[in-house]
Amino acid sequence: MKGKVRFSHGLSVLAMLVVFALSTTAGAASKNLILATTTSTQDSGLLDVLLPVFEKESGYFVKTIAVGSGQAMAMGEKGEADVLLVHSPEAEKKFMDKGAGSSRRLVMHNDFIIVGPAGDPAKIRGVKTSAEAFKKIAHSGSIFLSRGDNSGTHAKEKGLWKSAAVSAEGQKWYQQTGLGMGQTLNVAAEKKGYTLTDRATYLSMKKNLGLEILVEGDAKLLNIYHVIEVNPAKWPKVNSPAAKAFADFMVSKRTQELIGRFGVDKFGAPLFFPDAGKKPESLGL
Repeated sequence: MKGKVRFSHGLSVLAMLVVFALSTTAGAASKNLILATTTSTQDSGLLDVLLPVFEKESGYFVKTIAVGSGQAMAMGEKGEADVLLVHSPEAEKKFMDKGAGSSRRLVMHNDFIIVGPAGDPAKIRGVKTSAEAFKKIAHSGSIFLSRGDNSGTHAKEKGLWKSAAVSAEGQKWYQQTGLGMGQTLNVAAEKKGYTLTDRATYLSMKKNLGLEILVEGDAKLLNIYHVIEVNPAKWPKVNSPAAKAFADFMVSKRTQELIGRFGVDKFGAPLFFPDAGKKPESLGL
């Protein structure tokens, strides 16, 4: 009888240990957040400023996967990320229409610029529109480096070629890197070619590139970022509370102030402009 009592007691202790281990594992998992974002937020250094603040305040640990916006949304469509920080508005709308996202909020913007070597063989310096610049690059046969990675920047670039009525793909002067923004800028610098980049990544790397801003200010070069919570109704494993906490953090007053100050000390101007709470129409969306 005593043996039976000891056996039952041992079994209950074992069961309790198993339950405790499972709950501890689940608790640890619930504290992890998978953020799929663009290489520009990573390469510019913005995430290095924001994520430690979020982790300290929320208790969540962020695993960042920096890819192009297209790849980030592809991860979201498979439930492989909890939250997205991306900059490809047309693709984002399609993502939401599919029911892949449960919430999409405006966070910030900066702009794209066309950079190239100081010698400027295509003579695009100071032209008024990106379409005119792209036409000149094509007609001169000057090297143009495309990310070619289905990122938000790549999507923007393809739209600009279309506006310029130029079929760039397949041309000898048109080269695709398949890399992120920072690496593509390095390749453009090595080859003394042109490329389209977000201003933040360019400014954060400018010192070592030898590339100059040649075209800027065109309304078509606006670069807008949204935070999207992946829909837990489609993928139950998504950490919805963590995703919401991050999205709330990104649009909070304090974070928006941090975004607005980022880059001012080093570059004399912000690299991003906070937009939370604004109407999309005010940015031309």
